[in-house]
Amino acid sequence: MRKHIVLVILAATLLGLTGKSWTAEPLVNADWVKANIGKPGVVFLDVRAEGRTDYMRGHIPGAVYSDYAKDGWRVKDKNGTVGMLPEPAAVEKLVGGLGIDNGTHVVIVSSGLNALDMGTAARIYWTLKVMGHDNVSILDGGWNAYAAVDEKTKKPLNPMQSGNVAPVAKTFKASPRRDMIPTKEDVKKAAAAGKVALVDNRPNDFFVGVTKAGSAKKPGTIPGARNLPESWITENNGGKFRDKATLERLYAAAGVPTSGDAINFCNTGHWASLGWFASYEILGNKKAKMYDGSMVEWSADPGLPIEVKINAAK
Repeated sequence: MRKHIVLVILAATLLGLTGKSWTAEPLVNADWVKANIGKPGVVFLDVRAEGRTDYMRGHIPGAVYSDYAKDGWRVKDKNGTVGMLPEPAAVEKLVGGLGIDNGTHVVIVSSGLNALDMGTAARIYWTLKVMGHDNVSILDGGWNAYAAVDEKTKKPLNPMQSGNVAPVAKTFKASPRRDMIPTKEDVKKAAAAGKVALVDNRPNDFFVGVTKAGSAKKPGTIPGARNLPESWITENNGGKFRDKATLERLYAAAGVPTSGDAINFCNTGHWASLGWFASYEILGNKKAKMYDGSMVEWSADPGLPIEVKINAAK
């Protein structure tokens, strides 16, 4: 017994010295970020949609910047489907180039203005997870939460740094978890069997067929899918995720189960990553998966069924 206690204390001590954690919490807040600035093994990954210019004006001290839309986080695959997960070698080069190795705790910082912004963080989080990297968190509320100011003094509550931080490249090795990435054929079988919850995380106008994404061939949704819009996932469609209890009520209202096999999808796998994150991490459903190709890939196949509830899209 005494030997066991000594080993636990030793492990905890070594953990503190290395600055690394065995498991990262999916969500961290601005106070956690402030307390971990400069900590060895922690990389703050700034992916604000406003671009490098805003990053240069001010960011979390030591944070590195990556352009979600331009740096290769999502690519066109060999079939012409846009917004897809890159090949493992490309992810290794991208992530390693940002100063991230397999021991790094990555904290993703998006703009945090709305659910769409948080979708950027969730998509990158999903990318790292499916590539085998579990030591990753999202800053709840994003940059908008970190950049809060004192109501009286109007001064920032948290330290900031201007200019660019050039990362020192490291070696990142991907270990793809193919079981987390359902293919079109997997979704086709799931839809036919009717035993897997299909969750459409697009706004309702896309779900019913009133609106069609420009990159999709047809409007509508996968037959049998339930609609849980991405804007429901965050508080008032803002940058902070809803708590577990509230999400459970919203899932019930949408007729979406909180446990068991589920596949989230949208148009290109951006909004769906938000729904996947809510199911997989906040609600704890480790059977939830995301269909990367989503409706853009699905609608491009003339042999696959599409349900249109209101035929008004052009």
